[in-house]
Amino acid sequence: MGAVGHSADEEQEKNETEMDIRSFSSSHRQTQNAPYIHKVGVPPKQNLLKELTTTVKETFFADDPLRHFKDQPKSKKIILGIQAVFPIFEWGRKYNLTKLRGDIIAGLTIASLCIPQDIGYAKLANLDGQYGLYSSFVPPLIYAFMGSSRDIAIGPVAVVSLLLGTLLQNEIDPIKNAKEYRRLAFTATFFAGLTQATLGIFRLGFLIDFLSHAAIVGFMGGAAITIALQQLKGFLGIKTFTKKTDIVHVMHSVFSTANHGWNWQTIVIGLSFLSFLLFAKYITSKVFRLILRWVTDEEEELQANYQPTIQFVIVEMSPVTDIDTSGIHALEDLYKGLQKRGIQLILANPGPVVIDKLHASNFHNVIGEDHIFLTVADAVSSCSPKLAEEDV
Repeated sequence: MGAVGHSADEEQEKNETEMDIRSFSSSHRQTQNAPYIHKVGVPPKQNLLKELTTTVKETFFADDPLRHFKDQPKSKKIILGIQAVFPIFEWGRKYNLTKLRGDIIAGLTIASLCIPQDIGYAKLANLDGQYGLYSSFVPPLIYAFMGSSRDIAIGPVAVVSLLLGTLLQNEIDPIKNAKEYRRLAFTATFFAGLTQATLGIFRLGFLIDFLSHAAIVGFMGGAAITIALQQLKGFLGIKTFTKKTDIVHVMHSVFSTANHGWNWQTIVIGLSFLSFLLFAKYITSKVFRLILRWVTDEEEELQANYQPTIQFVIVEMSPVTDIDTSGIHALEDLYKGLQKRGIQLILANPGPVVIDKLHASNFHNVIGEDHIFLTVADAVSSCSPKLAEEDV
């Protein structure tokens, strides 16, 4: 009797042990199959001085400009220093005839735009046209030796020219005292360049972040209206024009000379060039319409051959180095046109400037963050599984 009870107890303990082993192995397998989640620990708290030092360093030297000089011999540091000030010594060694041919084509293209544009900018500043050509030629020539970006535009701009002319004409009459006016203009531009150089040396470009988007848009919109009003003098051929820039005085000056002060030759020339610009803008929008027409033709061909219809259109954005409001509006029109056909627009490989503009215009929310990809391969691989799931 005692032996039987003892063996029963041993068998019960054995069964419990086997159950524990199975339970442990089952839980161990579940732990192995579960995805590993890396927990990020809380960083150690820094003191106030160290935190302030880190913040200042990230603000002024976010790209760590002196990293190339670390652990380098003295002779190498001298060469790197010269290349930092004059990058032409770095990329000039890789220059070849192919790049020269591209630069010649680009130079001729930009010159055809800049010559009339910069003459107009000089007129906005109440200066002779040749000074606009000087300002469009000398700065890019210097930047070719000291610049590091191939996409930036160097030269006069409409807003600065207008501000310069508006401010200076309140001090000196540009017609009666042309020599003194030019001297004051050269002095103002010299100190403006000195200020910009100081901001660049001390890396104070982050100050622009404190300007709100609404303030910038309002300023640019007001400047555009003021520039357009100032162009009425040359457009209508008016010789006696108001020095003030507000719309009331400008329109009063325009209509007061309507009977005897307008020149029909300048009006015809101005309308001709304005028509050309509007036609060029129409051609640009026509490109997106051609894309929509191509999509429609492809859909009809696929339906005729009983093949799957187009569901995604991938636009490769790497050639687009910058985009303005008209370009974003064109993308919005393209997106709406594709949505009507049940097709999703995909953007691939947009540059950092384009990404900033898309976020500023809220277009990234319209198209969806998940429809903007770093590369075309990522876009294709993302669309392919969706197509495969729908076919199944």
